[in-house]
Amino acid sequence: MTLALTRTDAALSVTDGETELMRYVFVPDTPQLEAPKPYIDPIRTRAGRVVSLFRPWDHVWHKGIAWSLPVVGDENFWGGPTYLRDQGYVQQPNDGTQRHVGVVVAVVEHDVATFSHDLEWISERGQRMFTERRSLTARLLDDTAWALTFETSMTNATDGTIAIGSPTTRGRENAGYGGLFWRGPRSFTDGLLVTAQGTGTGSALRGQRHEWMGYEGRHDEVDAASLVVMVDAASNPHHPPQWFARSEEFAALNPAPFFSEEVRVPAGEAVSFRYAVGVADAGAADAARIADGLRPLL
Repeated sequence: MTLALTRTDAALSVTDGETELMRYVFVPDTPQLEAPKPYIDPIRTRAGRVVSLFRPWDHVWHKGIAWSLPVVGDENFWGGPTYLRDQGYVQQPNDGTQRHVGVVVAVVEHDVATFSHDLEWISERGQRMFTERRSLTARLLDDTAWALTFETSMTNATDGTIAIGSPTTRGRENAGYGGLFWRGPRSFTDGLLVTAQGTGTGSALRGQRHEWMGYEGRHDEVDAASLVVMVDAASNPHHPPQWFARSEEFAALNPAPFFSEEVRVPAGEAVSFRYAVGVADAGAADAARIADGLRPLL
């Protein structure tokens, strides 16, 4: 089967025959409160089963898979309220926008669908914080799995150093979310988190450092499980990352490079991150095999 890529002025889809594997919305119509940003949703397995959730009522700024940063200096590119030390979460006029500037590449070659575009990060007050070049690819791994890669290079467009952090770097214990964030379907709640060292549930693995982590969840209506695996590139800052991962209340995976330590980007300099994500009609026992197939892509 050969992948196909179709694109409009606001979104693109990658399909495998009649199955839409992913839809990347790069010009969202998101309210400012939710920090408008490109997102990938829906995400499907090769069998057509959805493994993402868009704008859940409990956290409306969660959108499938998105590159979301809650602490960018004093700005919030995550959405909603900002965590303030000794105050908790406070809604502020600081929900910024990741604005699409232009498409660089949109092509399928050698059975790999590639999309690259340029963005700029604009604070709610109108200040340009970063310029960004972002690239995504999709390719088939085998009859049961496909792979998404996500790569970003962000250049500080201000005249000062920008510190990228998390609620934990601002004082909230074990809440170091930020980065490439996946939100799973409601039916995936209470699923199984998987690492090379073992498995866990709830928040048991949160804050641990791993090269990769997976999530096995089950679908309503059909007697089937699916697996999502995320792999962190060895070149990423603070590799292997601490993970913001959970199965209680909702399903989430997030290799969080800013979990407990800021990444500081001087004026005019760039910081880069690369990730591979596997989506499979499989279970926890296949996670290591999927991770092995993703690692060479980085």
